Amino acid sequence: MHWKKQFESTFSGGKCALLAYARVPTILMIGILLLTHAPLGQAFIDAATHVFRARPVALEAIDVSADQDTNDVKALAQAAVKRLDDGAGVLVITDVMGGTPCNCTLQLAQPGHVDVIAGISLPMLLRALTYRMDTLDVVVEMALAGGQGGALRVDNRVRLSPT
Repeated sequence: MHWKKQFESTFSGGKCALLAYARVPTILMIGILLLTHAPLGQAFIDAATHVFRARPVALEAIDVSADQDTNDVKALAQAAVKRLDDGAGVLVITDVMGGTPCNCTLQLAQPGHVDVIAGISLPMLLRALTYRMDTLDVVVEMALAGGQGGALRVDNRVRLSPT
């Protein structure tokens, strides 16, 4: 909770002032950084914006190009994490384990405060966005479940049990 100025009035001549403050709840939200090969990060933000019909807040992307200096990427990522962190933590999602974007996240990870997962998919991102008012651990688990549950074979074949 924090204090927020609700009302302020100054009487004639500035000789008397009345201030009123009220306690308002501080709503914390997990920030999400997409650190991916270009142009995936922005494409995922565009897709999430389409699904939610508005651009989600506290969501940023860093699209890494093939010739980009990794030290520059690390600096950009550190600055983005700082911007996105309101105290609840940040989830960094990369596209592929072992790729340059993922390798640039190694120094960002702070267990319980900045977590990193790899293998982004739209179901993963939508789950992370949906549950981001919860704790970072819950957001990570829900994002991973969304990614795993979102990978399905789609066809009209009937599968019969072997018995």
